[in-house]
Amino acid sequence: MADVILLLEDDPAIADTVQFALRREGFTVEHRGWLAEARERLRQAPAPELLILDIGLPDGHGLDLCRELRAGPLKHLPVIVLSARSDEMDRVLGLELGADDYLAKPFSPRELVARVRALLRRAQAVPAASPGFTVDGSRVWLDGTLLNLTKLELGLLLKLLAAPQRIHSRDTLLDAVWGSSADSGDRTVDTHIKTLRAKLREAAPARDPIKTHRGMGYSLEP
Repeated sequence: MADVILLLEDDPAIADTVQFALRREGFTVEHRGWLAEARERLRQAPAPELLILDIGLPDGHGLDLCRELRAGPLKHLPVIVLSARSDEMDRVLGLELGADDYLAKPFSPRELVARVRALLRRAQAVPAASPGFTVDGSRVWLDGTLLNLTKLELGLLLKLLAAPQRIHSRDTLLDAVWGSSADSGDRTVDTHIKTLRAKLREAAPARDPIKTHRGMGYSLEP
């Protein structure tokens, strides 16, 4: 399954350019032209992997959405700001309000794709020091105890560790760990999450870092 990019841009020509460049590289792009539409999409599961947003929109300021994201459950969602405002103060403001990157218009579509790839790599990399967890290749320790995990349990845990506190839908976990196997489904994910939870509790009885979000999926709350 391709990474899903949410594009918030009210200029049709720019939106078409961005969508063409990203789709050509294998990304799935969902386009919205209004803040209200983007807010509605971000309330739905699964969440996109990355947000590209314009600052000047018909129904508000794009950085308001960035500020909201950083205070909510999608606070780890990577954000790239596209803006015609290219002076230093505007870039600094965007980054201070939580944007991960800032690209001034006009921009090179190839540079945008490169920045998207770089941000996704950073977002999907396992953090070096998730509280309590230590990762060394295919080995994971919790509070100093080496976890005896199956390959599938390891895949689930690494996916959750890659974006702590982010809600991962069952479909996202299924695709990341099992790939396109037609024999797997939501129950498969739930079953392996259950056994993974048991092993985490065995290693650290006072902790239960995997949180269930009814109807949405799972997150790691280290």
